[in-house]
Amino acid sequence: MDLNELRQHINRLDKDIIDVFCERMDLCRQVAEYKKANGLPIFQSARENEIFEKVYNMAPEGMGNCTQVLFKNIIDISKHLQYRTIFDEEPNTYKPFRIPEQVSVVCQGTEGANAETAAKQIFGADCCPTYRSTFAEVFEAVQNGETQFGIIPVQNSTAGSVVQAYDLMGKYNFYINKTTVVEITNCLAVKPGTKLSDVKDVYSHPQALAQCSDFLTANGMHAIPYGNTATAAKMVAESSEPIAAICSEPCAELYGLEILKDHISDYVPNYTRFICISKELLLPEDADCISVMLKLPHEEGTLYRLLSKFVICGMNLQKLESRPIRNGSFEVMFYLDFNGNIRDRNVCALLSDLAENLEYFKFLGNYSES
Repeated sequence: MDLNELRQHINRLDKDIIDVFCERMDLCRQVAEYKKANGLPIFQSARENEIFEKVYNMAPEGMGNCTQVLFKNIIDISKHLQYRTIFDEEPNTYKPFRIPEQVSVVCQGTEGANAETAAKQIFGADCCPTYRSTFAEVFEAVQNGETQFGIIPVQNSTAGSVVQAYDLMGKYNFYINKTTVVEITNCLAVKPGTKLSDVKDVYSHPQALAQCSDFLTANGMHAIPYGNTATAAKMVAESSEPIAAICSEPCAELYGLEILKDHISDYVPNYTRFICISKELLLPEDADCISVMLKLPHEEGTLYRLLSKFVICGMNLQKLESRPIRNGSFEVMFYLDFNGNIRDRNVCALLSDLAENLEYFKFLGNYSES
């Protein structure tokens, strides 16, 4: 056969494959209806493993793995269709996110922190946050009902993720209900009269130090991590030593510091994304982003199968990040952000698939950006 004849034959086979695939999916839908009527689970690992072993053994030599990959995709598609069948009814109703007249908000640091700016962007200029020393204390205040909302930084456009925040997410019970982005205008602030040549030690939050690493290196300055940009500024204002803080310009003014250098970030503009968390699941009407955390088994193809689920559902994956679990095992926890709204049955189907089929899964929230 020449090339055109070969291609025509492939086209006929493609049509046959589609017809058989659709027939199989219709049978899977009927299976889902049976499971729904009889209260049976969608995921049945023994049945899946039986299929994978069977198709591997049926395949010609050298094609076993390829055939398994094909059928794993087919199984994942059929599971999603079955979950969608389960969620055919009207979606659940959720308590909406509304800004109360009297709002209580907790931030890490002290007055003048960038988190305060984030809180005011979300709740209005009259918002007066209270403060805790650490991110953990903010999470605790929300979990224990001591405050309605907490503000946590999670990502900077220059220095990347705020790892301390991500490492705490699995430890506390909370939901993300809003995010906002704050422009970070890092400056070098000192007590009035301090000369640039006198400054050797610079204090700030590790993220701010990382954002300004080029400036610090060029000036031979020693970066010293401190709890927060605002607490660092306050400490410098109270110190008698020729030290400096990296903080925002409004923060420097608040504590009576002199700005020796402004806009010292490695990259300008420089932004930090903050999340607003609450104890209760609150869903904004315009919620369009979902965050989850999950653990994958150490098995061949598990990450590939996870990512394929989002393709099957037609959902855009915005972020995929891993962090070590810190139990000596070298295992990691994955954090994912993707577009969607949990009122959508397609999203409900995906979340149920993840929750039921993974060793560990945690839904972190469905939110919009302020």
